[in-house]
Amino acid sequence: MNLATKRSVHGQPSFLQLQLQSMSVYARSTGRRPKTKLYHREPGLDKAMDLRKKPQLLLRLRSLILAGERKSVLLRELEREVGFVKKWDFVDLVRRYPSVFRVSGGFGGRPVSVRLTEKAEMVSNEETEVRKLMEPILVKKLKKLLMMSMDCQIPLEKIDLIQSELGLEQNYKNILIPKYLEFFSIKKIKNSDYLCLENWDSSIAITSREENLNFKNYENTPFRNPKIVPRDGNIKGPFSFKLKFPAGFRPNKTYLEEIVKWQKMPFNSPYLNSRLVGPASPQARKRAVSVLHEILSLTVEKMLTSDKIDAFHNEYQLPCRLLLCLVKNHGVFYITNKGARSMVFLKEGYEGSSLVEKCPLMMWQDRFVALIGRSCLDLCENERILV
Repeated sequence: MNLATKRSVHGQPSFLQLQLQSMSVYARSTGRRPKTKLYHREPGLDKAMDLRKKPQLLLRLRSLILAGERKSVLLRELEREVGFVKKWDFVDLVRRYPSVFRVSGGFGGRPVSVRLTEKAEMVSNEETEVRKLMEPILVKKLKKLLMMSMDCQIPLEKIDLIQSELGLEQNYKNILIPKYLEFFSIKKIKNSDYLCLENWDSSIAITSREENLNFKNYENTPFRNPKIVPRDGNIKGPFSFKLKFPAGFRPNKTYLEEIVKWQKMPFNSPYLNSRLVGPASPQARKRAVSVLHEILSLTVEKMLTSDKIDAFHNEYQLPCRLLLCLVKNHGVFYITNKGARSMVFLKEGYEGSSLVEKCPLMMWQDRFVALIGRSCLDLCENERILV
């Protein structure tokens, strides 16, 4: 199934389906064929989706092994956990990488079990220290998510939905939240558990977009003729976004002029209450782009599936036609259908297929994945460590 045939997250026709329908109506009414509008692919980001498949499988098997008795998992239990078909993907992984997985049993009626090798276990044990480094980062992320929401509260089931993407442990509700009761509380609201913000933190009420703005270099920037429109749509300003258009995209001057006008348009911060902005105004639409940008920037891989983003529609007053918003702002976001579900990337978070900025958790995962002989992405020159 390609992007044009996928349905939107609301079950309505996708933007590209509506586009194709309007083109056919135009053709019937005018007798002329309209100019085709293409959604340009980003080969680097599509490749990133392929590159993460094996690491995800490897880390999933590690989790199953550590969750088992004596830090091992029986093959027959593996089928119960992941299903008959998926089991063979894990079996193939065990066969291919004896440096990571050790197989025992299978003789004299003993069940076959899998555990980590000594070398793999050494790297695996580093997770304890990594989790300590992640703790202040995760507290900040949760505070920012709550501060952006309408009433500074989010249902716990929705936090659970993106806990792995944020870098949270499965038992974060019992380990992390009770340690920071000055910031968080869990309350029962309308028969549902909500994570609530206890104290507002003005020091972090700034978006990643604003943090990446280099105001210091404004005075040192050579004078640019205002009549000259930048070909990439990027301008320096307090309300501008970093745009990365696809290689095959060739915008005309009129389009770029509209982009520059949009870049200069002021809008309210995602950390200001959205009730203060008219929902149908251009400023509100640009603010929605900033909210989506901020949500994606808080994830460890700068990506989320479109259905998980839309799950927060009420909390963040996201656009009703989310897919249309993402497609229209294709200089900021990229949607790929390489996985089982449509994945939304924050473009500025990647250089080619490599993640630019990595938290300690991602760096540790890279070290574990490197055990299978795969080149570690932390060798990328463009990559920075987030601490």
